Amino acid sequence: MTVRPRPEIEALTLPPHGGFNSVEFARLGLDFKAVIDFSSNINPFGPSPKTLAALQEVAVDRHPDPEAWELRRLIAAREGIEPECILVGNGSAELIRLLAIAYLRPEDRVLIVEPTFSEYRVASAIMGAQVRNHRARPEDGFRLNVEVVAHRIEKERPRLVFLCNPNNPTGTYLSRRDVERLLAACEGTLLVLDEAFVTFVADAWSSIPLTKEGNLLVLRSMTKDYALAGLRLGYAVAHREIIAALAKVRPPWSVNALAQAAGVAALLDERHLRESLAELARAKEALTASLADLGLKVLPSMTHFFLVEVGRSRRLRRRAPEGQSREARACEVGNGAAFRRTLLEQGILVRDCASFGLPACVRIATRRPEENRRLIETIGRSFKLSG
Repeated sequence: MTVRPRPEIEALTLPPHGGFNSVEFARLGLDFKAVIDFSSNINPFGPSPKTLAALQEVAVDRHPDPEAWELRRLIAAREGIEPECILVGNGSAELIRLLAIAYLRPEDRVLIVEPTFSEYRVASAIMGAQVRNHRARPEDGFRLNVEVVAHRIEKERPRLVFLCNPNNPTGTYLSRRDVERLLAACEGTLLVLDEAFVTFVADAWSSIPLTKEGNLLVLRSMTKDYALAGLRLGYAVAHREIIAALAKVRPPWSVNALAQAAGVAALLDERHLRESLAELARAKEALTASLADLGLKVLPSMTHFFLVEVGRSRRLRRRAPEGQSREARACEVGNGAAFRRTLLEQGILVRDCASFGLPACVRIATRRPEENRRLIETIGRSFKLSG
C-alpha cells in the first residue's frame, strides 16, 4: 500500500503558471530559444560581460561556499549592515519556503496582500497555516488601503504578513511611510517585504534600515535586475536572530558556485546595471504608448512590467487568416489565456494572469526596442478592437 503524504500536501493545489511551459511548447512545435519572452520580468539586456567572464573561472569540481561569504560581504558593505544579517538563497522562492518552515505552525494565520506572487500561499499551505488575504481592487488601480490592512493585522495578529513591493503583477509601489505604518501594526508579527523588483523602480527608497526593528524581513532577487534567472539567486535581510533561524533549515550548499560567482561579479559592475535600466525605462515608455495607440488599456506601473486589460470594456477579436472568412475563423479573445495563446502561436510569449486571479489581463515585461516593435506588429496583425 502506498504511503500517503501529509494531509496538507494532499489538499495542496498548485496554481497554473501563465508563462513558459515546455510541454506546451513541444505540443505547438515551438523552439523556446526562438520565442520572444515578454512573460518574465527580467532585465532584457542580459548580464554584465564581466559576469559572463567570471563564470568561466568557476571550479565546478568543488563544493560551493556553504555560507556564500564573499557575496554576503559585498551586499553588507553596499547596504551598511553586518553580513550576519544576510542569508543568500537559491532564488527568493527558496527563502520563502525557508520562512514557512522556520516560522509557521499548523493553524498559524498568514495574511497575504493580493493579487500577488502565488508562492507565498503555497509555502504557507505546505505548513498547514490558515491563509487569509486582503485583495486590492482593480477599480482603485490596485492601490492598497494601508489603514485597512494595518487594522486587519492588529485585529487578527497573523504570524506572517507577505507584502510584495513593488507588487507583482500590478507594479504598484508603497512609500516608506506606508510600510512603516504596516510595520507598526506588526507587534508579534513578522512582515515579509518582497522587493524582488525594487531595482526597476526609479528613486526607490531603502527599506534595509527598518530591519533593525526586528519584525521585518526584506527579500531581494538578483535574478531579475542582473539577468541571472537561469542561475537562481536571491537574499534575505533581517535581524541576525531571524537570519540564524532560516540558516538552520536551509539545505546544505543550496547556492551553487556559478550563482555565487555571478552575483559577486554583478555587484562589482554597477555601471552595466545603471545603463541597462535607463535604456529599459525609455523602452517601456515607447512600448506602453504603442499599446495605447492600438486601443489597449495599460494599467499604471512603477516597474518595467505592467498589466494590460484584454477582456473588460472592450472585446478583442482575432483576425481571420487570409483565405478564410472572418465568420469561420473569428475568435473572441475575452481573457488573457486566449490572448496569450494567439500570440504564442506566432512566437511571442506574454503572461496569462489567471493565476493572479486576473483572467481578463495579461502581464507584459518590457524588452529591447526591436523586440517591443515585434510585439506591437504581432498584436496589430492578429487582433482588431470592437466596442
